[in-house]
Amino acid sequence: MSSSCQRDRGADPMERAFRYARRVQFGETDMAGIVHFAWMFRYMEEAEHAAWRAAGLSIADKNGDLGWPRVAASFDFRSPLRFEDEFEVSVRLVEVGTRSLQYEHMISRGDVLIGTGRMKTVCTRKGADGSMRAAEIPAEIIGKLRNVLTVAPAVS
Repeated sequence: MSSSCQRDRGADPMERAFRYARRVQFGETDMAGIVHFAWMFRYMEEAEHAAWRAAGLSIADKNGDLGWPRVAASFDFRSPLRFEDEFEVSVRLVEVGTRSLQYEHMISRGDVLIGTGRMKTVCTRKGADGSMRAAEIPAEIIGKLRNVLTVAPAVS
């Protein structure tokens, strides 16, 4: 699977987003030859993880006790993706709370908008018994993410 990432600082909010390039694989398509809807959420999550790596972070730090479960996700479809289409996922932060992050994603193939989505994740701390409790996001993580992801008003 080939992919690439870049940070673009243009004038439009989505142009200033972190951008993640990818190609549709055969196993991601359904019997109609288009990408199955569930993959859009995986693409959004892949772009988020790539942004974290670009910030020098990992969303699943092996030595850490923080977790980032999703508490909300949505996607609005505009156009299909097909096998071997090259596309890009733009991701940016639209809300930074004390315990949560909300991302906005735009998936496009060239000038064609495939769709837009949102995901909200909550910072949790893992207890010794395996339980999770909401926790404040460490300032270091927010600072590093702000260097990579645009924090701006949502695009309508």
